[in-house]
Order: sequence, then structure tokens, then C-alpha cells
Amino acid sequence: MLVKEILNQKGRDIFSVKPSETVYNAIAKMAEYNVGALLVMEDHQLVGIISERDYRNKVILKGRTSKETQVKDIMTEKVIRVQSNDSVNLCMQLMTDKKIRHLPVIDNEQVVGVISIGDVVKTVIANQKTEINSLRDYIGGGGGYPG
Repeated sequence: MLVKEILNQKGRDIFSVKPSETVYNAIAKMAEYNVGALLVMEDHQLVGIISERDYRNKVILKGRTSKETQVKDIMTEKVIRVQSNDSVNLCMQLMTDKKIRHLPVIDNEQVVGVISIGDVVKTVIANQKTEINSLRDYIGGGGGYPG
């Protein structure tokens, strides 16, 4: 299965903040949209990503305040990304190896969506169920093997 198939199922909503916004505003948006990360966009270009983990590690644990800290001060700038024609297995491997939970999907230098580890796991499980059912049908004689 490809990334674009996940986006077709879940939608292509892109939730973002600007680098100059406060971390407090970013956290409020995450709560409003019920997501664990936001893309950081400036002039329609991806410049970073901010996650709940960034907030925990770079604000709370450093004694900063979210209302005074700007997103650009804690965002991750080197964003790992995928394309819509990449495989779900590649996404799973990247997320596991890099210990990340969100991947922006970029086609032709434009953000076309975001997938999460939950999206990837749900897709892998659904594919495995389909394969198992196909094998059960085959083994159980659903194919009409004469013997």
C-alpha cells in the first residue's frame, strides 16, 4: 500500500502554525485539532515541525513558558518527509528508526498531507487481516481445488 492511499482514506487536512507564533498557541491548536504535532509553515513552505515531545523536552523540562517561547525556538527544523508514492512499509521503517510519530507528505515541493504512526499501524493491520482472510479462503478450499 502507498502513502497516497492512506491520505485518500483519512483526508489531506494540514494543521500548521507559523514560526513566530507562541508555543502556547501551537499547543492550543494541537488540542483543538486533536493531533500530536503541527507543521511549521512560512509562505506555504515547510520550515519545521513541532510536537508534544518538543513541548515536553524543550519548554517544560527547560523551565521555559509556553506563552513567551516562540515555535521557531523549539521546532525541529530537519523534517523527515515522504512522498505520496512511497510505501507504507518505508514509513513504518522511518518512524521506527528515527523514533518519530508524524511524517509530512511532500509532492513537487508542496505539502499534500501528514500521516501519523496510528495511520500507518491501522493500515498495516488492515492489510494483514485481508491477507489472512485470503489465505484462509485458499486453504479452506474456497478456490474449488478438486483434490
